[in-house]
Amino acid sequence: METWDVIRSRRDVRQYDERPIPPEHLDRILEAGRRAPSSRNWQPWEFVVVTDRAQLADLAKVWQGGGHVARSAATVALVTREPVDDLTRDRANYDLGQATMAMMLAAADLGIGSGHSTVADQALARRVLGLPDNRICAYLVVLGYPADRPLKPIRRPDRRAFDDVVHRGKW
Repeated sequence: METWDVIRSRRDVRQYDERPIPPEHLDRILEAGRRAPSSRNWQPWEFVVVTDRAQLADLAKVWQGGGHVARSAATVALVTREPVDDLTRDRANYDLGQATMAMMLAAADLGIGSGHSTVADQALARRVLGLPDNRICAYLVVLGYPADRPLKPIRRPDRRAFDDVVHRGKW
């Protein structure tokens, strides 16, 4: 797809069909995350890819709205160091957001749907993912082929009007 078509096609997908994602496609998605912009090239991330069905079911329990994790073909856990202060947390969250979007766009380019999830239960996430004590799982990027309809450019997105969002020069 062209970049603009990928941007217009990406949507949150939470219902997936049974197809596995080929390893080379997973690697491409992960490489997109690895190449994401980062403040001062800090790159505060590490990625744990989960494809095992039982592990995905356990990982789905780290947040109350994470049921789609259990049904995914793969889920990427975005892992970072435990933040030492608010500034470090904010910088990491911004960079992790960019890695998340890079992975989601790479997935859409391959016709793979994506969704995201936060993590409420860090102790469970540490156990399921085998994380060291000084790491947290900040977010999950959930991947799979859409069960309902393939990705294609959305003509009328459910978004606020352009003129309500864009201000030129001042508010």
